[in-house]
Amino acid sequence: MSSQNVFTLINPQNGNLAFKILPFDDNSHFDHLQRNNYYSLIWVTKGKGKVKADFAEHHFEENSLLAFSPYQPFMLCVNEPIEGIAIHFHPDFYCIHMHQKEVSCNGVLFNNIYQPPYVQVTEQAEQTFKMVIEQMKAEIQNAELAQYELLISYLKIFLITASRLKTEQLEEMKSVPDSKEPLILQNLKDAIELNFKTKHSAGNYADLLNISPKALAKLSKNYFNKTLTDLISERIIIEAKRELYLTNKTVKEIAYELGYDDEHYFSRFFKTNADVSPQIYRETVGFGKMEA
Repeated sequence: MSSQNVFTLINPQNGNLAFKILPFDDNSHFDHLQRNNYYSLIWVTKGKGKVKADFAEHHFEENSLLAFSPYQPFMLCVNEPIEGIAIHFHPDFYCIHMHQKEVSCNGVLFNNIYQPPYVQVTEQAEQTFKMVIEQMKAEIQNAELAQYELLISYLKIFLITASRLKTEQLEEMKSVPDSKEPLILQNLKDAIELNFKTKHSAGNYADLLNISPKALAKLSKNYFNKTLTDLISERIIIEAKRELYLTNKTVKEIAYELGYDDEHYFSRFFKTNADVSPQIYRETVGFGKMEA
């Protein structure tokens, strides 16, 4: 792969990656476990395979756009060559938490614990993505006034297009007979959202929903391809990452708010799931405290 095809911006303040466009013509970048301190959008234009992400495995087809958050573990396994283009960006360059109202991709493209981490790219979206990527490449090579602002505008177009696409595809799936989630699973999602800070065990949710733990575990595995414990853990970790990035709360305060009296136990739980300690996460992903 010629390095001339790779377009990279480095944060001058700390030397970290800010933004990168990486064309690829094989799987060498993604054939080992990735845990990066930036967001990744990987558009596979040719080839198909399997993506291992967090606690689950999913098959992806040609023309899929995969999306991963900082320190979300993933790797791609393929039997045939893949081609495409990846866009990496650090939260210091553009933070989806801070700009949720502008792009609404958090919980859709990223941090959606109930759906596979990809979206199928339509012909119309393909045209938009190609146009935006070409504009981004031109802008990276053109260090003029407000370069970052313009790049972020293009990135927003990309993210909004992808989020709309995923939302449409999820709505279409709901309307297909036999693909509907049982009502109990919708209730489970609501229960996790309301209680993940105080209820951490699978048994808690079985009790709440008045169903046997075994039956709920089976439903969770069948529909989400994850155990119930995995779903709860992922939801807690997403919130912990958000708090670490957006607030100046101590790890102890965040642990307590998420229902952990023992800060050290929480730190071990975080490290098991994110591969880094809460402190290292904050240091490497950055610290984008919300303006008061």
